[in-house]
Amino acid sequence: MTANSPPSRYALGSTDSEHERLIQQAARLARCTERFFREAGIGKDQRVLDLGSGVGDVAMLVAKIVGPSGEVVGVERDPRSIARAKARVAEAGLRNVSFTQSDVSQIASTRPFDAAVGRFILMFVPDPVAVLRSLSELVRPGGILAFQESSWAPIFAISTHLPLWSAAASLMCETFQRSRANPEIGLALYRIFQEAGLPAPAMQMEIPLGDDPDFIRWMYDVICSLRPQIQQLNLSLGELGDFDTLPERLQAEVAASNGVASWMAVVGAWSPKA
Repeated sequence: MTANSPPSRYALGSTDSEHERLIQQAARLARCTERFFREAGIGKDQRVLDLGSGVGDVAMLVAKIVGPSGEVVGVERDPRSIARAKARVAEAGLRNVSFTQSDVSQIASTRPFDAAVGRFILMFVPDPVAVLRSLSELVRPGGILAFQESSWAPIFAISTHLPLWSAAASLMCETFQRSRANPEIGLALYRIFQEAGLPAPAMQMEIPLGDDPDFIRWMYDVICSLRPQIQQLNLSLGELGDFDTLPERLQAEVAASNGVASWMAVVGAWSPKA
């Protein structure tokens, strides 16, 4: 991020309920993210930088991969999120995780990292190319940069039989876009990595599918976190009908389809620093 770049509005906020949503989302994505990091080359004894740590889920996951002789440094700009992350790390008994409050453009380290990782963070920065270029300077030669980001395009192709679900996804995407975030950054990672001076990344995509109430609630909880931003941007919730009954109506729509609903595609890209 350059010094004069306008920051994106973090549309999801940092309320207690948003923290709980992030924790639940992380539980849903844990196996997907762990597989991705291991395939990218994250392993024991490594020193790893976690960008945009939020309430600490990715940092804690990586801490278990690198083991007690490894180290994870989480970077997060929101002090409330850092406080929650530190409390969770202490509760989990993890001694190899620390957090620092910093903007992504101002990360400093006296020792190189073996890897820099992140999940759903580059979509919120105005200049992801500059961020990756800056991060690569903190990673040793041969070290790994590995990021998971979103692509919402598949959800609309898969969910044509679910008009309410599709309308909710469309409202989320529009809110992110109007907040200067990029919900479609996932497939652009191939170009972004190379423009940052990194080798063309290896890439993969996973699409969560489900029909259980917790999966359906995922959609509703994101919209709840986005609701203040939706209202601030003068976007309409009208197409979704009565908001209080939205979870039940989403569930009924999926059940009536005798199928499953699709969540955003999780696109992973990783590349070694030359």
